[in-house]
Amino acid sequence: MAPLGKGKGMDLIINSMLTIPSKELKWRFSRSSGPGGQGINTTDSRVELIYDIKRSSSIGPIHKQRLLKQLESRCIKGCLVIVASEERSQYQNRQLALTRLAGLLRKGLRKSPQPRKATKPTRAAQIRRIQTKKRRGALKKKRQSNPSSDD
Repeated sequence: MAPLGKGKGMDLIINSMLTIPSKELKWRFSRSSGPGGQGINTTDSRVELIYDIKRSSSIGPIHKQRLLKQLESRCIKGCLVIVASEERSQYQNRQLALTRLAGLLRKGLRKSPQPRKATKPTRAAQIRRIQTKKRRGALKKKRQSNPSSDD
């Protein structure tokens, strides 16, 4: 979980090398559906957090490319949009959105694992596999009520 600030003036710490300044985060608020009783009709508890990856000054060009590639299904015109409306209070939804953003950025900045190198089974493994298949076939053949004339 990322250290989150209280209020609008705090920066979002992603890891030891990356901190997103609060000025790069844009917020939108609207009425939320879901729990809240009568207060749901009057409070803007739904939160949209917008982070423009392309225009960010806190991320280098290589990391921007990696993020845009990793998160392309979640980005709209280079902006990552996170919506939180699960909680009843706007503050809790804001904290939830910041946590999700930090998690997505951490995941997106990770180097992808090296692709698996295709290998062939060893000769001994192939022989073991064939022997196992033959044993299994012989066992099934024994169970038949009318053994075939091949035996």
